[in-house]
Amino acid sequence: MIQTIPEGVDSKFRLVLLIARRAEQLMRGARPKIKTDKSLKPTRLAAEEFEDNQIRWDYGEEGGVLEPLGEEASDEEMVEEEAVSSRE
Repeated sequence: MIQTIPEGVDSKFRLVLLIARRAEQLMRGARPKIKTDKSLKPTRLAAEEFEDNQIRWDYGEEGGVLEPLGEEASDEEMVEEEAVSSRE
């Protein structure tokens, strides 16, 4: 688990919020930014991504984790569309 706060994160509280936001993205279908041999829960995977400085974030309107607008965003949209169509 994270022993020190990553560079640029101003508090432990913000780090917890960022990890939670990233875990949410992973649960919705975002691709992990690190490779692991073992299966990890989304929160643990998100924490390891932050520990390896693999995640970009900003104080924007939502103040959280940024996903690049590219393949991952379109994949995430496809997962959401599939979930909606399966409910109908």
